[in-house]
Amino acid sequence: MEINEYFSTPDLSLATAISLSYPLDCIEKLSDKKFSFVFKKEEGLDNLIESFWKRELRVEPNQYSEHRKMLIARMGNEEGCGF
Repeated sequence: MEINEYFSTPDLSLATAISLSYPLDCIEKLSDKKFSFVFKKEEGLDNLIESFWKRELRVEPNQYSEHRKMLIARMGNEEGCGF
């Protein structure tokens, strides 16, 4: 596993937006209350992240909400990434 092949973020909102289009690879536990969401770098990911921070990204609200709930549920069940 080459770490440069992955993008990680501790931001739940960004991770949720990314998870709508890209599969979550793993969740790394950084401390008792802090996690980092890890995604494999794929074509278009940088553009999606840029659109998110520019507030240009549009998502379907119900789908976003469901993905957010799924990420929160997985935070307590993940074994980590093994980096």
